Parts: sequence; structure tokens; C-alpha cells
Amino acid sequence: MTPQPRPAHKLVTDRELDHLPEGELEHRVTQIIALMKARRQRPAADESPRWQEEIIAKEIPMGASVLDLGCGDGFLLERLIRERNVRAQGVEIDPDQVYSCVDRGVPVIQADLSAGLLWCPDKAFDVVVLEETLQTLQNPRDVLEEMLRVGKRGIVSFPNFAHFRVVVDLVARGRMPVTPRLPFYWYESANIHLLTLRDLCDWAEGSGVRIVSGHVLVEGVPRELQPDDDLVAEEVLVVVERGGP
Repeated sequence: MTPQPRPAHKLVTDRELDHLPEGELEHRVTQIIALMKARRQRPAADESPRWQEEIIAKEIPMGASVLDLGCGDGFLLERLIRERNVRAQGVEIDPDQVYSCVDRGVPVIQADLSAGLLWCPDKAFDVVVLEETLQTLQNPRDVLEEMLRVGKRGIVSFPNFAHFRVVVDLVARGRMPVTPRLPFYWYESANIHLLTLRDLCDWAEGSGVRIVSGHVLVEGVPRELQPDDDLVAEEVLVVVERGGP
């Protein structure tokens, strides 16, 4: 039986509305309105559906060992094998996607990430990739911990639930957001543990994890992570490693 999570009573207390800094809400609302106005005046940018893969490929050293958790059809690993000469291993639960990996010649294990990576020894891989998978997991924190146990570095990407379009849908429409990066009704979405850029930073700080570098997708254009990107980042990619003693 899966253990039930314990209520985070201190977190509930810390997030009381009375603890919100004076003027913070008004400041954020002003920011969101400015972003909405700027977006209306800006030409629509071309979407980059696989923008992370270009960055991931640059982050992977030549000849590295790479584990891709939730590797999908194996497209990324196939590219890394071809361009970076990596020693690749994928993990995927969907049988159809596993077959696609096999057709591509990508080594793959069919497994449920919620069961952990007990088969994998510590620091067995140079890099572990968790691309657009974190928010779909039953136990994302456990998988993050396992990622940094079996890998020297991790690469994590996810949709940012603090993006201003998400906030507008929640506040102005009173509905779960539907955006180009979150394109499903709430009852069809595989995203069960949505998070924000700040949430990920909080986890890293509280877990002794260092964010080595970061990139974001802003209005369809990838760029390096900057301070206060939480409202404008549609998606986030960070490179992380376990901090020193």
C-alpha cells in the first residue's frame, strides 16, 4: 500500500494570506496586466515543440553515459547516440513507445518510474534526463532523488504553472488552464503534479541540490534563465547536481 502523504502544517501556516508581503499581490497583478498588453502587440512567434532537445544535446559531453527517464519514442536518445556518441539507456512504461525505441535501435527498459531505480547502482550514469516527465509522476520527489543517486548530473524540464497565461485562466476564467504547453482538459491531462519554477528552486535549496544552469521558453523562444522569470517562462529546463558537503 502506498503511504499517504502527511499534511504540511507549517507550509499551510506560512502560506496564510496574512503573511503575504504588503503590496505583493498588487505588484504581481500589475506585472500580469503589462505582460498581457505586451503580448497583444507582439507578433506571434513560431512554437518550438522540441526546444529542449537542442539544449540537452549541447549539455551532454561527447561519449557520456545517459539515462533518459520517460524516454518516449526514443527520439532524443537516438539523436544523442548519433551526434554525441553517448552510451544510452531509456526507461519507458508505454508499450507502444517501447516498440518505437526498439525500431530506432535505442536500448530501452519497460518499467514504471514510481517503482524506483533499484536495478541501477549509484552514479552509474554521467547524465540522467527527465524531459517533460516530472509533472506526470505519482512520486516526483522520489524520482528526483533517484535521478541524482544514479546520475552525476540531472537535466529536468517541465511546464511552468506560474506562467502568466496560466494565472489568467485560473483568476479571470476560474478554470484549469489550457495553453499551447498545457493543451488538455483537466480530466484528460497526464499532468498530476504541476509545479512552478519557484517550486523547483525551493526543492533544490531544501535538498542540497545545485542548479548548474537553466533555460526557459518565453513567447516560443528559448533563452537562458533570468531572475524573476516565473511569470514569463512557459517551460523550464535546468541542469542540476548534488551539492557539496
